[in-house]
Amino acid sequence: MLYNQSTNPAFNLALEEYALTSMSADILILWRNDNAVIVGKNQNAAQEIDRDFLEANGITLVRRLSGGGAVYHDLGNINYTMISNRHGDSFGSYEQFTKPVCDFLTTLGLSAKHEGRNDILLNGMKISGNAQAMKNGRFMHHGTLLYDVNFDALSGALRPSDAKIESKGIKSIRSRVTNICDYLANPMPSEQFLLALYDYFAAHTKNIQPYELSAADICAVSKLADDKYKSWQWNYGLSPRYNYERTAKLDCGIVEIRLDVNCGIIEKAAITGDFFGIRDIIELEILLVGARHDKPDVLAVLSGVDVGQFISGATARDIVDML
Repeated sequence: MLYNQSTNPAFNLALEEYALTSMSADILILWRNDNAVIVGKNQNAAQEIDRDFLEANGITLVRRLSGGGAVYHDLGNINYTMISNRHGDSFGSYEQFTKPVCDFLTTLGLSAKHEGRNDILLNGMKISGNAQAMKNGRFMHHGTLLYDVNFDALSGALRPSDAKIESKGIKSIRSRVTNICDYLANPMPSEQFLLALYDYFAAHTKNIQPYELSAADICAVSKLADDKYKSWQWNYGLSPRYNYERTAKLDCGIVEIRLDVNCGIIEKAAITGDFFGIRDIIELEILLVGARHDKPDVLAVLSGVDVGQFISGATARDIVDML
C-alpha cells in the first residue's frame, strides 16, 4: 500500500500506468492532485472544459487510462487506486471495490452507499465516481472521494465554452455532488481524512504491506509523465474527430469560425460573417489548416500575419480568442 504524496497530476496518472504495466504485485495507492481536470480516455477534451477558465486559474488537464467522464480534482479530493492481477471478470464489477470505502465512511457516522453503475452517494448526492481499466492481464480500479472540493472551481472548469462542438467522444454525465466534510460532526483536514482512510485499509485488508517508491520507480514514472501525460498529443490530440463552431461579435462585425478537427489537428476551416476585408478570407482559412486546435499553436501560425487585411479591424488575438 502506497501513500503517494505527490500532488502533480501528470506524475500521479503516470504512476497509475507504471503500477499497472511495470509492477507485478497487487497495490493500493492513495493520492491527491493539485488543481486539475482529468478526462476519460475516450473523451473529447475540448467538449468537456472551459479552456479559458483552466488557463486563468492554473488548472491542468490530463487524460487518464480509464474511460468514463471528466472530473475536477483539487487537494480536497481524495483518490484511491487498486491494481491487481485479478481475472477479467472483475472488469465492470464496481460494488466490490466501493464497499470498503462505504464501510470506512460508516466508521465516521456516514451512511454512504453504492448507486448506479459506478457511484457512491451520500444523502442522495454523489461523493464518488469510479472507473476501471485493464492492460496486459492487470486490472485497475480507481475512484474519487469529494471530501472538501472547491465547487466554484469545479463548475467553472467543467463548464464548456459557448462554442458548439459536435463529437463522437463520450460525454460526461453531470450529477448533483456534495462534500463529505459537510456531513461530519467533527470535520478534519483533507490530509487527515486521507490518512484515516489509509489506516482503515491497512487494518482491514489481508496481507497488505506499506510500499515506498524507489529512486528507480520515481525516475521511470517521471519519464512517463514527461513523455506522455504532460504531452499535448495525449491530452488533446487523442480526442475523437469533431466539428467546432464559434460566433463572436467583434468591433468589425459578426465573425463565425467553423473547424473540422481530427486528432486535435485542424483539417478544414471556414470563416464567415458580415465583416469587410481587402484580401480573400480563403487565404486565412488555408493558413489554419494543419495547425493544432490549440491557442498557442494558432497564434504562432498567425504571427506576422496582418489579419486586418482579411477581417478589417480584427487581430490575430481576436481569432485565437475564438478558439
